[in-house]
Amino acid sequence: MMWQNSYDGSPSVYLVPTPIGNLEDMTFRAINILKIVDVIFSEDTRVTLQLLNHFEIKNKLIALHDHNEDIVKDKVMNYLKEGKNVAIVTDRGTPIISDPGYKTVKFLKDNGYNVIGLPGACAFVPALIASSISSEHFTFYGFLSSKESKMKQELEYLKDSEYTLVFYEAPHRMLKTLNMMLEVFGDRYISISREISKLHESVYVGLISDAIKNTKEFKGEFVIVVSPSEEDDITLDISVNEAINRYIRTGLTSMEAIKKVAKERKVPKNEIYKEYHGSDN
Repeated sequence: MMWQNSYDGSPSVYLVPTPIGNLEDMTFRAINILKIVDVIFSEDTRVTLQLLNHFEIKNKLIALHDHNEDIVKDKVMNYLKEGKNVAIVTDRGTPIISDPGYKTVKFLKDNGYNVIGLPGACAFVPALIASSISSEHFTFYGFLSSKESKMKQELEYLKDSEYTLVFYEAPHRMLKTLNMMLEVFGDRYISISREISKLHESVYVGLISDAIKNTKEFKGEFVIVVSPSEEDDITLDISVNEAINRYIRTGLTSMEAIKKVAKERKVPKNEIYKEYHGSDN
């Protein structure tokens, strides 16, 4: 394989992110690309048509989704063979990130065609940076399996990761997923972002157990950010102060950390509070 100049003038496929909620997140470049390509392949043409109408874009739409990608990827390549440029979009967010498009991109790359990914809207990025959990190193996992046994297996594989973990989840599965995370990971510090960039956007930050207890129902689309294993592995053979400070470094407040350490050590919270605040920390 050799380096390929993305802008050498050869026919190209553009992977174009679209807003996940707020239409102002559409970039000028994305709008321009959707105007000038010869055809747009779309996860759901009805959803994309609404977007195109909003930005007064008139272009040909062809469906490309999970159920037809094996066939339609040949159609995409045929446009490129004819010297035409193509865009691929999904309903919301960036193509291929927990959305269709991977099979097509791999097929085109394997056949020597030019693929250009545009920067733009992607739900997990704002959720991660607003989570107060370290983003220095992280693993984006996307959706866990819908099968309970498989989901547990996936979480068991991930539980010792030293990286922050990022998941997507649907509302009807949230409670099951959080309970499984509590069982496998223990009561870790997490952030849950809901309806990012939309009118009812909201963020929960705290322990998994509290999220389960204090949430009556889950509505919307969710991103779950889970603190790393090494920062939650507080053992009883270290001092109270060290345990609290390690929890604080994961993003907990001092009171949340004191409560967690008191629970771990089966000691009244006020005793842990006095010991911590009576020292130099």
